[in-house]
Amino acid sequence: MNKRLYDDNLYRFDTPQRSYWEATAADIGVNAPPLAGDDDCDVAIIGGGYTGLSAALHLARDHSIDVRVLEAGHFGWGASGRNGGFCSMGGTGLQRKDLVKMVGLDNAREFFRSQVEGVELVREIAASEGIEFQAFGSAELEVAHLAKAFDGLTEDHHLLTSKLGISAELFSAGECRERFFDSSEQFGALMTRPTFGLHPLRYCRGLANAAIRRGAVLHEHSEVLSWQKADDGSHRISTAGGTLRARRIVYSTNGFMPETLRPEFYARTLPVISAIIVTRPLSESEKAAHSWVTEHPSINSRRVLNYFRLLPDGRFMFGGRGHSTGHPDGEAETYRRLESMLKKIWPEWSKVDIDYRWHGLICMTGSMVPSIGQLDDDGSVYFGYGYHGNGVNTATWTGKQLADWIGSGGMPAMPEIVHGMARKFPLAPLRLKYLRAGIAFSSWRDRRS
Repeated sequence: MNKRLYDDNLYRFDTPQRSYWEATAADIGVNAPPLAGDDDCDVAIIGGGYTGLSAALHLARDHSIDVRVLEAGHFGWGASGRNGGFCSMGGTGLQRKDLVKMVGLDNAREFFRSQVEGVELVREIAASEGIEFQAFGSAELEVAHLAKAFDGLTEDHHLLTSKLGISAELFSAGECRERFFDSSEQFGALMTRPTFGLHPLRYCRGLANAAIRRGAVLHEHSEVLSWQKADDGSHRISTAGGTLRARRIVYSTNGFMPETLRPEFYARTLPVISAIIVTRPLSESEKAAHSWVTEHPSINSRRVLNYFRLLPDGRFMFGGRGHSTGHPDGEAETYRRLESMLKKIWPEWSKVDIDYRWHGLICMTGSMVPSIGQLDDDGSVYFGYGYHGNGVNTATWTGKQLADWIGSGGMPAMPEIVHGMARKFPLAPLRLKYLRAGIAFSSWRDRRS
């Protein structure tokens, strides 16, 4: 068993999360028997989330390449089946203005252009492959949780519209109350497009089935336990059920990355626990109590932010950062904290029952942007990871870039800042300790505000 950062509770590949998504996607099956025996292929993909499945779909459909996907759990077990279903722009752990300062305006503009391309790619795949993922809303709202936070949104509005070429609108607290919703932490909002909500697990399984139809072979419950390079230059990857020999590898495990399979990937990621709760369906009068009339996915302006949206069946989804160990006791405490926060922000819903609770991992990098590339010393190994909680569009886009790279033999045009291996985290064994310190400090600043 590969050493993991968190408690084993987070890596039970045989156990689905008791999530709303799992409960409402049971009608979509994926024909992906575990790997059994010895076999070979041109490209083996390790990790069956959005990155791996998008790569498999585009490799098989657009380049007629023999490709197989190995997934440790069932398809959608990881972050691609657990996230909040925001198909939105993001993909970085930096504030917009800080990204511009770090990489320059031209590079930031190029990065945001790729984010828009990712959102539109998800729509295009759904249309061309017949994936019904319950699209909901047509923009993202970033809500000022304090009156002074609106100043920051105003600054971002100017940056987005005048410098980065992104469609955005600014709304006062009164306009927000009239057009979207109201709460105890609503002091105006910034609306950006393109963005929409979706059912992430239905999208993930739809991608899997599309890849199979186009000729890819998928294997679930096939955790990779070892990975060796043979004398002939091929890769030999082994699971509990068999071995697979491949000319090329796509490594796309993101926040659930088993770092010790290849030493080059050690300490390149910092997984962060995120948790979500979902209420029972709200009545019309309950929605009216907080003037809720929007379908748009939303986030707030806290440093340790929350993300939330109304679901198509009237339930309310609310998420935020989780605990710092992965242990079941910390998981339970996270859910209590999220429920308390939901009731604080929307006090008229304080007696609404919570029907679903689950958690997962988002993936940060030391570079604070996604990492896409080939290993310097082995051009047959490709990788894509590090979406900072914004994987629906970013991972889908990354998978296509990797497929086009392999299929054409040349690196596709992509933002300079995402190309190559992310910086290694310093003092790697202490990653969780300085993550805890950072979250604690940010939470303290939110409370002081």
